[in-house]
Amino acid sequence: MNISKRLGSALLGAFFLAACQPAGDETELSGAAQGTTYHIKMVLSGLDVKPEELHKAVENVFADIDIKLSNYREDSEISRLNRQKTSEWLPVSREIADLLSISKDVYTKTNGCLDLTIKPVFDLWGFSRHDMKVPTQADIDRVLAHVGMDKIVLDEERLRIMKKDPEVGIDLSSVAQGYTVGAIAKLLESNGIQNYMVEIGGEMMVKGRKSNGGEWRIAIEKPTPFAREVQKIITIHQANGEAVMTSGTYRNFFEENGKTYSHILNPKTGKPVDHNLLSVTVLHDDPAWADAWDTALLCQGEQEGLKTAEANQLRALFIYHEGKELKERLSPELITKP
Repeated sequence: MNISKRLGSALLGAFFLAACQPAGDETELSGAAQGTTYHIKMVLSGLDVKPEELHKAVENVFADIDIKLSNYREDSEISRLNRQKTSEWLPVSREIADLLSISKDVYTKTNGCLDLTIKPVFDLWGFSRHDMKVPTQADIDRVLAHVGMDKIVLDEERLRIMKKDPEVGIDLSSVAQGYTVGAIAKLLESNGIQNYMVEIGGEMMVKGRKSNGGEWRIAIEKPTPFAREVQKIITIHQANGEAVMTSGTYRNFFEENGKTYSHILNPKTGKPVDHNLLSVTVLHDDPAWADAWDTALLCQGEQEGLKTAEANQLRALFIYHEGKELKERLSPELITKP
């Protein structure tokens, strides 16, 4: 399935620092990357770290990920991989192998709801070009014939893949942003920084505490298309590092003949999901896993998604509509381990 977090396209963040939180004495870095903005807050007290040098290193991480994972660059590794119409073994980077491994696992555990090969269906509906239209069933069936994570064989040890169907294409956007958050966090920690907040397009990872000793507080956006309001504030108690990722149906959609079509596509039908779930937030110690899970749970809907979250001991918040009313459901793991 495809999501609002796509490399090279505009991103609308579901998270922002709670307005009631004082700024403190954190050092801040910010900029533009992956079609959105990023903000980093960190506590550098007692560390020999030059912010300007760290900023350059952050930009280098973005550039390295972009040249490997972006479907919007013809010269990226994933674009070159997709142009190779063959069933021979193809070498891949460690980054692509790791993300395929995570995605194949979540694909299996969610009955195919995380599918990185659905890009042609996403393109068919016009979401990638912002030229949306309802395709014919014949066209949907035609592209669905080449969709399915089971059509990709991954050899993690030798860093290579095989396409059972040479026409299969791979889009890592649904997990790449989480991976990027994790990569930036690792860069900070390699410089001795243990208290930080990394935010890219609304996706976050926080660790430790603020400079004033307080815990990081994150505001989750209300899933409404034409307003930016706070739905819920989460205080992060886990000092060892916590990723907070969200997928939503409420920002990227179109209407035709009185019906609303979300960009969240069901890989089995090739059509937008048709349920009441508006957003899913997942808290996890690994940003890439959190990014994969929030996408898949959103595809499943509020009932099946909650069952999956419970079965896999995931901390997840589901926001859905019942009539005109917004409601929340928390997975058992989030209730017991907030």
